Amino acid sequence: MSLEKIIKAKQGTIIDVRSHAEFMGGHVADSINIPLNEIPQRVEELRNLKTPLVLCCASGNRSGQAQLFLTEHGIECYNGGSWLDVNYYQSQIK
Repeated sequence: MSLEKIIKAKQGTIIDVRSHAEFMGGHVADSINIPLNEIPQRVEELRNLKTPLVLCCASGNRSGQAQLFLTEHGIECYNGGSWLDVNYYQSQIK
């Protein structure tokens, strides 16, 4: 299934890996903020969320790093790229 379909079907959890300050400046509705540097300490918390996880940040770089790390730990996740792109897909939900 495509990332767009996962988001539109609300099948997973959206995780924003930007800093708290960036997140507070704007974010996807109902997303969870877990900054990239906190991901390793919060793996168990992430395991308990509804999967797949859709990871986003400002450009897709940090979410890509998080996606590689979490995949290595057996967590189903996707790099959603920019939070603005994820937000756009979510805005298409009817």
